Amino acid sequence: MGIKERFMRFMQGRYGTDAFSRSLLGMAMVCLVCSMFTRGVPRALFYWGSLLGLVYCYFRMFSRNHIKRYEENRRFLTQTAGIRRFFARQKSLMTQRRTHRIYSCPSCRQKIRVPKGHGRIEISCPKCHTRFIKRS
Repeated sequence: MGIKERFMRFMQGRYGTDAFSRSLLGMAMVCLVCSMFTRGVPRALFYWGSLLGLVYCYFRMFSRNHIKRYEENRRFLTQTAGIRRFFARQKSLMTQRRTHRIYSCPSCRQKIRVPKGHGRIEISCPKCHTRFIKRS
Protein backbone atom coordinates (compact mmCIF):
# COMPACT_ATOMS: atom_id res chain seq x y z
CA MET A 1 0.00 0.00 0.00
CA GLY A 2 1.48 3.34 -1.11
CA ILE A 3 1.62 6.64 0.73
CA LYS A 4 -1.32 8.03 -1.23
CA GLU A 5 -3.56 5.10 -0.32
CA ARG A 6 -2.57 5.30 3.35
CA PHE A 7 -3.28 9.02 3.42
CA MET A 8 -6.66 8.52 1.73
CA ARG A 9 -7.54 5.84 4.28
CA PHE A 10 -6.43 8.16 7.12
CA MET A 11 -8.56 11.04 5.79
CA GLN A 12 -11.65 8.89 5.34
CA GLY A 13 -14.37 10.13 7.68
CA ARG A 14 -12.52 13.34 8.59
CA TYR A 15 -14.27 16.72 8.47
CA GLY A 16 -11.94 18.50 6.03
CA THR A 17 -11.92 22.22 5.26
CA ASP A 18 -14.70 24.75 5.39
CA ALA A 19 -14.99 28.55 5.50
CA PHE A 20 -14.06 28.74 9.18
CA SER A 21 -10.93 26.61 8.66
CA ARG A 22 -9.84 28.70 5.70
CA SER A 23 -10.27 31.94 7.63
CA LEU A 24 -8.38 30.48 10.62
CA LEU A 25 -5.57 29.54 8.28
CA GLY A 26 -5.58 33.02 6.75
CA MET A 27 -5.52 34.72 10.15
CA ALA A 28 -2.68 32.45 11.26
CA MET A 29 -0.66 33.41 8.19
CA VAL A 30 -1.31 37.13 8.80
CA CYS A 31 -0.19 36.73 12.42
CA LEU A 32 2.92 34.89 11.27
CA VAL A 33 3.84 37.67 8.85
CA CYS A 34 3.17 40.30 11.55
CA SER A 35 5.43 38.41 13.95
CA MET A 36 8.26 38.72 11.42
CA PHE A 37 8.03 42.53 11.41
CA THR A 38 7.55 43.23 15.13
CA ARG A 39 9.81 42.93 18.18
CA GLY A 40 9.38 42.18 21.83
CA VAL A 41 6.06 41.15 23.38
CA PRO A 42 3.90 41.76 20.25
CA ARG A 43 6.17 39.43 18.29
CA ALA A 44 5.62 36.62 20.78
CA LEU A 45 1.85 37.27 20.82
CA PHE A 46 1.64 37.18 17.03
CA TYR A 47 3.79 34.05 16.90
CA TRP A 48 1.77 32.15 19.51
CA GLY A 49 -1.47 33.39 17.97
CA SER A 50 -0.45 32.03 14.59
CA LEU A 51 0.65 28.74 16.13
CA LEU A 52 -2.65 28.33 18.02
CA GLY A 53 -4.61 29.23 14.88
CA LEU A 54 -2.76 26.60 12.84
CA VAL A 55 -3.18 23.92 15.51
CA TYR A 56 -6.93 24.61 15.83
CA CYS A 57 -7.31 24.68 12.03
CA TYR A 58 -5.69 21.26 11.67
CA PHE A 59 -7.64 19.92 14.63
CA ARG A 60 -10.87 20.92 12.88
CA MET A 61 -9.76 19.43 9.54
CA PHE A 62 -8.80 16.07 11.05
CA SER A 63 -11.79 15.87 13.41
CA ARG A 64 -14.39 13.16 12.99
CA ASN A 65 -17.05 15.00 14.97
CA HIS A 66 -18.93 16.39 11.97
CA ILE A 67 -21.86 17.76 13.99
CA LYS A 68 -19.71 20.04 16.18
CA ARG A 69 -17.54 21.24 13.29
CA TYR A 70 -20.62 21.94 11.17
CA GLU A 71 -22.17 23.94 14.03
CA GLU A 72 -18.95 25.94 14.52
CA ASN A 73 -18.87 26.76 10.81
CA ARG A 74 -22.56 27.74 10.80
CA ARG A 75 -22.00 30.09 13.76
CA PHE A 76 -18.98 31.62 12.05
CA LEU A 77 -20.93 32.19 8.82
CA THR A 78 -23.86 33.85 10.61
CA GLN A 79 -21.56 36.15 12.60
CA THR A 80 -19.57 37.23 9.54
CA ALA A 81 -22.49 37.47 7.10
CA GLY A 82 -22.54 41.28 7.13
CA ILE A 83 -18.81 41.57 6.46
CA ARG A 84 -18.90 39.00 3.67
CA ARG A 85 -21.95 40.70 2.12
CA PHE A 86 -20.14 44.08 2.17
CA PHE A 87 -17.09 42.69 0.37
CA ALA A 88 -19.24 40.82 -2.16
CA ARG A 89 -21.11 44.05 -2.91
CA GLN A 90 -17.83 45.96 -3.36
CA LYS A 91 -16.52 43.26 -5.69
CA SER A 92 -19.70 43.43 -7.74
CA LEU A 93 -19.46 47.21 -8.01
CA MET A 94 -15.83 46.99 -9.13
CA THR A 95 -16.67 44.53 -11.92
CA GLN A 96 -19.63 46.68 -13.05
CA ARG A 97 -17.44 49.80 -13.28
CA ARG A 98 -15.73 48.42 -16.35
CA THR A 99 -18.90 48.76 -18.43
CA HIS A 100 -21.12 51.11 -16.42
CA ARG A 101 -21.01 54.33 -14.42
CA ILE A 102 -22.74 54.42 -11.07
CA TYR A 103 -24.31 57.69 -9.95
CA SER A 104 -26.26 58.68 -6.87
CA CYS A 105 -29.52 60.58 -7.21
CA PRO A 106 -29.01 64.11 -5.84
CA SER A 107 -32.29 64.07 -3.91
CA CYS A 108 -32.77 60.53 -2.56
CA ARG A 109 -29.21 59.08 -2.86
CA GLN A 110 -30.48 56.03 -4.79
CA LYS A 111 -27.65 54.39 -6.77
CA ILE A 112 -28.28 54.39 -10.52
CA ARG A 113 -26.27 52.34 -13.01
CA VAL A 114 -25.80 53.82 -16.50
CA PRO A 115 -23.88 52.24 -19.43
CA LYS A 116 -20.63 53.97 -20.38
CA GLY A 117 -19.95 55.69 -23.68
CA HIS A 118 -23.22 57.52 -24.41
CA GLY A 119 -21.96 61.07 -23.79
CA ARG A 120 -24.06 63.51 -21.76
CA ILE A 121 -27.42 61.97 -20.91
CA GLU A 122 -30.42 62.86 -18.84
CA ILE A 123 -30.95 60.35 -16.05
CA SER A 124 -34.29 59.83 -14.37
CA CYS A 125 -34.22 58.33 -10.88
CA PRO A 126 -36.46 55.24 -10.72
CA LYS A 127 -37.26 55.90 -7.06
CA CYS A 128 -38.12 59.62 -6.83
CA HIS A 129 -38.27 60.47 -10.59
CA THR A 130 -35.82 63.36 -10.25
CA ARG A 131 -34.11 64.20 -13.53
CA PHE A 132 -30.43 65.20 -13.73
CA ILE A 133 -27.79 65.34 -16.45
CA LYS A 134 -24.53 63.42 -16.20
CA ARG A 135 -21.81 62.21 -18.54
CA SER A 136 -21.83 58.47 -19.15
